[in-house]
Amino acid sequence: MQDSPPSAALVVGVDVGGTKTHLRALTGDAVVTDHVRASAGWRPHDTAAAARWLTRLVHETLPEGVRPAAFAVGAHACETPRQCADIRDALQLSLGVPARVVGDAELLVPAAGLDKGVGLVAGTGSVAVGRLPGGDPVQVGGWGAVLGDEGGGAGLVREAARAVWAAHDRGEEPGALARGLLAAFGVPEVPALGAALEGASDVSAEWGRHAPAVFAAAADGSALARSVIADAGAALAALVTRLAARGVAVDDVVVAGGTVLGQPALYETFAAALADVLRRARPQPLTVGVAVDDVVVAGGTVLGQPALYETFAAALADVLPRARPQPLTVPPVEGAVALARALL
Repeated sequence: MQDSPPSAALVVGVDVGGTKTHLRALTGDAVVTDHVRASAGWRPHDTAAAARWLTRLVHETLPEGVRPAAFAVGAHACETPRQCADIRDALQLSLGVPARVVGDAELLVPAAGLDKGVGLVAGTGSVAVGRLPGGDPVQVGGWGAVLGDEGGGAGLVREAARAVWAAHDRGEEPGALARGLLAAFGVPEVPALGAALEGASDVSAEWGRHAPAVFAAAADGSALARSVIADAGAALAALVTRLAARGVAVDDVVVAGGTVLGQPALYETFAAALADVLRRARPQPLTVGVAVDDVVVAGGTVLGQPALYETFAAALADVLPRARPQPLTVPPVEGAVALARALL
């Protein structure tokens, strides 16, 4: 745990997500500003543009004449240490204060009140991040809806469509999962699903918003949908095992977000898979002061869908028995605030 900064110091933390941005500024424990807006215009691969965007955000949201003592950002699509460092350097020149920039998934562990651990995001997409004992960051997953993001909403829909197509090729009549996807995409028959998916202008968002159809089909008794969810939970657990194989400590798994906790089936599968490989694993809700070496799980898809979260937890138990999945119950921007305080 980190020491508290001087009470007079104003710290600013920002969580720049794929769709929305959350800024929180505090003096001690007193909230000075808490602001949420769309992430429109965020261009993390253009260093100068990203720094200007963040600087404008600060100037537009903080009270006039107020200047932060430290500033930290968890940024969507900030994918490499070099990219984050370049934005940080430009931001420090622009704001004239100490700054830190990390990928948005790296906010989860400090948001949980921890100094180290693993952050697992399963929302529209999926990614897991951690740090080696020497402090070097490691990221696995996050390949996008077309190539990866297994266990995220978009990946679930993609794999559900594949399962439905395979059943169609076997000559099976459309079941609950097929009917749910057809209704969600507004097409009359299974062969039309391909064009519907390929016609999306924003693949991740447009595929991901149909994930509830997969869980609804599972609730209606679809074995095919349940198999897709089970595979998704195992895929999320596999992200954690990849980090463990690379030397990242993954004893505790702190879980956050709406989808996975809203779908017990996914959570249970994940927890079981985790327990199978990490016998020490203790799935649990987030608590203040939990031991280090955690896996923090966040994201609307994985936490808002109990079926997916349970599947993930079961799968994680299978491969990492010592891991302890825990849901994160505070906004990730708290992690940015913690990182900003550490700069003082």
